[in-house]
Amino acid sequence: MSVNPLKLLSSMATRELLNELVTQYQRSSGQSVTSEAAGGVDVAKRVRAGETVDVVVLSSTAIDSLIASGSLLPDSRVDLVRSGVSIAVRAGAERPDVASEEAVKRAVLAARTLSYSTGPSGVYLEKLFERWGILGQIRERIVVPPPGVPVGSLVASGKVELGFQQLSELMSLPGIEVLGPLPPPIQTITIFSGGISSGCAQPDAARALIGYLASPSVAQTKHQYGMEAL
Repeated sequence: MSVNPLKLLSSMATRELLNELVTQYQRSSGQSVTSEAAGGVDVAKRVRAGETVDVVVLSSTAIDSLIASGSLLPDSRVDLVRSGVSIAVRAGAERPDVASEEAVKRAVLAARTLSYSTGPSGVYLEKLFERWGILGQIRERIVVPPPGVPVGSLVASGKVELGFQQLSELMSLPGIEVLGPLPPPIQTITIFSGGISSGCAQPDAARALIGYLASPSVAQTKHQYGMEAL
């Protein structure tokens, strides 16, 4: 095992889970790992710009893009978790029905303000609202969070009435109530994957870390943090 620390960089959606798994891995392996999270778009830009990093965890599509650009090693992608989108309101606020597609559409139309991330789920939701034919009607009510700022924090502060984000990013935030996941007909699942930087000086140690993050032994921890093991 390498004595030099590995640097792991991820998007916000997997931050809490990876902090826990990294702590477990360091304890069991003796390998030092530093873990940092930021907005997914910013992480991809930093990796493309050549920032020194060993392991990157982002959506599978972002990992594939970074591999295609040469920023990550070919064939280094390992899928780690599945994650769905949930809906939240401020704690104590009225809880709209979100049990069906039509109910979610009604809740969106009724909300004075709503927010979703700039990541894959946000892209999906904008297309969904467009398909429903309501995007033009609600566009001025959409609050786009700054990169790295959780949608749930805008909901908790009262700036946003209805928030959409990965369950993992909503479930641990104070001041909000999670209404539930998007119903199955309109749910969108993001696969988060790990990849190894092309500039990684310790590829074997990096592969060992990703192997641990993908191992069946940590499936229960993934569930506890709102994600599903693959």
